[in-house]
Amino acid sequence: MKNLGFSMFFLLSLLFFFASISQAAIPCGTVDAKAAACVGFATGKAATPTPACCSGLQQLAQSVKTVDDKKAICRCLKAGAKSLGVQDRFLSKIPDACKIKVGFPVSTSTNCETSVVNKFQFFLDL
Repeated sequence: MKNLGFSMFFLLSLLFFFASISQAAIPCGTVDAKAAACVGFATGKAATPTPACCSGLQQLAQSVKTVDDKKAICRCLKAGAKSLGVQDRFLSKIPDACKIKVGFPVSTSTNCETSVVNKFQFFLDL
């Protein structure tokens, strides 16, 4: 009986371990690389988002698998936006211009913890 309990504990621990590995959030380096071509438009230096901007964001959108991925992308984009001088009036136009459905207003003031959770379609509907 003691061995059965230990075996069950071990199997459950192993399952949780593998589940946590498979749900690792998308790293900021990946987000930054995919969104880099959008900086010109988001800062007001370009008239429209470039094809590379839209392509990078669409690739990023396709990589989203979990809510944690969505939160991580949101946090990475917000951190980058602050350091690069991104302006909300341009940033908010990118989803429509690139035909990406986000599911909530895109802004440097978006709360990544609540907006992303409440709007589960973030980046899933292309």
